[in-house]
Amino acid sequence: MILIADSGSTKTSWCLTNNRDVIMDFETEGFNPYFTDSTYISESLRKALPASIEPSAINKIHFYGSGCFPDKTHVISSALSSLFPKAAIGVELDLLGTARALLGNKKGFAAILGTGTNSCLYDGNVITMNIDSLGYILGDEGSGTFIGKRLLADYLHGYMPADVHDAFSTKFGTDKGIVFDRIYSKPLANRYCASFVPFLKEPGLNENYVNEVLNFSFEQFFEKLVTHYPSYDHHSFNCSGSIAYHFSDSLLAVANRYNMQAGMILKQPMDGLIHYHQQH
Repeated sequence: MILIADSGSTKTSWCLTNNRDVIMDFETEGFNPYFTDSTYISESLRKALPASIEPSAINKIHFYGSGCFPDKTHVISSALSSLFPKAAIGVELDLLGTARALLGNKKGFAAILGTGTNSCLYDGNVITMNIDSLGYILGDEGSGTFIGKRLLADYLHGYMPADVHDAFSTKFGTDKGIVFDRIYSKPLANRYCASFVPFLKEPGLNENYVNEVLNFSFEQFFEKLVTHYPSYDHHSFNCSGSIAYHFSDSLLAVANRYNMQAGMILKQPMDGLIHYHQQH
């Protein structure tokens, strides 16, 4: 039995397969090794795994995760080994999983816009170029965290239009003290910031403000990251993640302004990953 995992900083999607059929899929919280350690991950998984999964029956795990760079893969593999002692475990960057899901064996450009941001050029087998997004404090342009930080800053500065400010205040009832405590004193500030993004989908919200926030965020994504890939506009724009999926119209409009044709947009790459590993 094989487990495939696609993990962002907020959520992990899991699929149990026998390499022919999907047996089960389920979700747990996200595990980014820059923000959590092996002990936390193993304890969280132990509580969240469906009771019907027999750990000793799992012989292979493909884990694709946010923050799973080579110097951090041991955090994930150690946690998984403690739960699945008979499994061969492969831990790769979520970006490689996304590229495989979006492009299969074809070369091209692939990106993630979820809680965080990542992007790459892919040759059909491996990532050939990756411009570091620098994480949510220094970068992650276009991500849920980036957009959420903009909303919080506009709210606390008083820069939101009055109707948007009132709607935000009514929905969240937050203030500077609460925000500062959650961001500067509590863990997982990136998730906290990203949690405000669904506000932009509120019915009747000021469209001019929504469009300005999204356009700025996605233009920054292109200016700071996408346009620095050589011949970036020779590729189609392929992207996965909740932000890419829910705001695809705005995102693809910006991509078009930067001369990139629309490619594939996926909410999450799991279906593509299942197909990829069944073929390999």
